[in-house]
Amino acid sequence: MTRPRGLALAIALLAMVGAGISVVSLVSHYDSSPSEYCDFDETFNCDLVNRSVYSSFLGVPVALIGLVGYALLLGLSLACSRIASALLLAGALAGLAFALYLTYIEAFILAVWCILCLGSLAVISAITVLAALRLRQGAALQAAS
Repeated sequence: MTRPRGLALAIALLAMVGAGISVVSLVSHYDSSPSEYCDFDETFNCDLVNRSVYSSFLGVPVALIGLVGYALLLGLSLACSRIASALLLAGALAGLAFALYLTYIEAFILAVWCILCLGSLAVISAITVLAALRLRQGAALQAAS
């Protein structure tokens, strides 16, 4: 399959942005001092979210799960096979589902928002759309061959 380079590059760049957000969130998770970049009021406070009981999943910090996930998506975005494109979309959908679950926690349980988490949600949403387009484009290229 010919790799749709524009989509691969866009996905790779978004995955790097997502990894960067995850690193900042991971540092915040373990830091005990208040962050200055995301402590606006009771409604927007990354520290409350990143240090809540929901900031770990099965004992693993959610930010670390995000970092690993974005690294995997980055690797898959650079691979040029139909199976890699399918795995990329599957991984992006799993990441989006997890991000939506965490957003639900923010909205309805914690009642506080984290701009880093919302940024990650935007990134994984964009990756999911681009991954679907890439898989579709790859199928169209293969059918035309």
